[in-house]
Amino acid sequence: MIQNDKPTALIMIFGATGDLAKRKLFPSLFNLYQKRKLEDFAVIGVARRELTNEEFQQNVKKSVQNLSVQDESIEDFASRFFYHSHDVTNSASYSILKKLAEDLDQHYSLDGNRVFYLAMAPEFFGTIAEHLKKDGLTDVPGFKRLVIEKPFGHDLPSAQKLNNQIRTAFAESEIYRIDHYLGKEMVQNIEVIRFANAIFEPLWNNRFISNIQVTSSEILGVEERGRYYEKSGALRDMVQNHMLQMVSLLAMEPPIRLTTDEIRSEKIRVFRSLRPLSGSEVNEYFVRGQYGRGKIGEVDVPAYREEEMVDPDSNTETYVAGKLMIDNFRWAGVPFYIRTGKRMRTKSTKIVIQFKDIPMNLYYKPEKTVNPNLLVIHIQPEEGITLHLNAKKAGQNTEATPVKLNFAHKGTDGINTPEAYEKLLYDCLRGDATNFTHWDEVALSWAFVDKISAAWENDKETSFPNYESGTVGPEAADKLLGKDGFFWWPVTDLDVEICD
Repeated sequence: MIQNDKPTALIMIFGATGDLAKRKLFPSLFNLYQKRKLEDFAVIGVARRELTNEEFQQNVKKSVQNLSVQDESIEDFASRFFYHSHDVTNSASYSILKKLAEDLDQHYSLDGNRVFYLAMAPEFFGTIAEHLKKDGLTDVPGFKRLVIEKPFGHDLPSAQKLNNQIRTAFAESEIYRIDHYLGKEMVQNIEVIRFANAIFEPLWNNRFISNIQVTSSEILGVEERGRYYEKSGALRDMVQNHMLQMVSLLAMEPPIRLTTDEIRSEKIRVFRSLRPLSGSEVNEYFVRGQYGRGKIGEVDVPAYREEEMVDPDSNTETYVAGKLMIDNFRWAGVPFYIRTGKRMRTKSTKIVIQFKDIPMNLYYKPEKTVNPNLLVIHIQPEEGITLHLNAKKAGQNTEATPVKLNFAHKGTDGINTPEAYEKLLYDCLRGDATNFTHWDEVALSWAFVDKISAAWENDKETSFPNYESGTVGPEAADKLLGKDGFFWWPVTDLDVEICD
């Protein structure tokens, strides 16, 4: 049940000295505080490092000082932050934490409401959850909620083990598995675009759509995350969660009503409808890549195998492209193409829905084709929608020319667009789990991805690196679509003429 618009809670952040807390969580909480959406609250920062409350509060102030606000507002906000140096395996440490939580709950009149945010290494998730239960921190008169960052496991067996540990302390309805893509404005807008517009929903099927493309490209390499990335790769880091979540929103049936359970139920049906792959089928539907040396702008950048904490002979993929088939009545025969990679030419996340050509093209000319209709959903760095249509050129002839209808979050609206973590934190505090992933979604996505991982682990033929940094990826990704008579729509600028 969703709480009121001004929730009350004690928030415990495990991993409070880490990068995620400083860059995302503290600023997001401060934005909620500034907007008066979060008034009665306190925060306990939990980490191994020895810090005083004053030192911790100084760290909080530094993380929000670039948000252009008055000092007295920052002072009041930071005064609600407290620190506990913690050993996640020691019950005595949890006893001290419990006493601090009870004191703050009484002092700030927080009604026994608690949010436990695990912003730390995933190998500690299960241990912390079990201790929170065993050592009495979940015995509260109000609500208790557990927020977990990805990765949720490394494969299906490890995810199942972790889920079993967590479920000893929290019910499924109390677990909030965060995927920050689901907090992005235009990802949340997918449902509205589909279900609130009569011109789209009747066409949203295999009779009118030829293919859908989802692209998420990054300019950055693995940077300091080499150790993590060697165990993960692009398939586990991006496809298992972000990419499949976007596909589920694009492909789901209209829910009976806009409630958490109904929306999640329709997304789960999409995951169940994914055509499973195994063995040799994987290389027919999926392509992997690894970046080599190249240029980003005018800067020479190293190959993945030359990055810190990366095996010089690593076969970890930094790029994945794939064709997903959803075997249900609505989508039979329509390929969903996904691609994601590091060290690409441009940072961009976009969705392109390509509609089928009309049965008889009255405006066809041998020297120039009529462009297909496209609906483009821009997710980042720009946010908005572009609809590509054909219209008559000014003048006497009847030649068709492409035109674009644009809507963009720019100017004042863009400045005020909430950051993804801010939205998701607010949803969690209110008890709205719609934009968090259910265990069934996690399990089904791991079951799908594990088959691909298994095939690639036994494949010794792919030669890495197979694309230069600063390009659009390996040639095999273009051939994947070429076999079906399609090509990737450019992500660098869909606001150019499509056909010249």
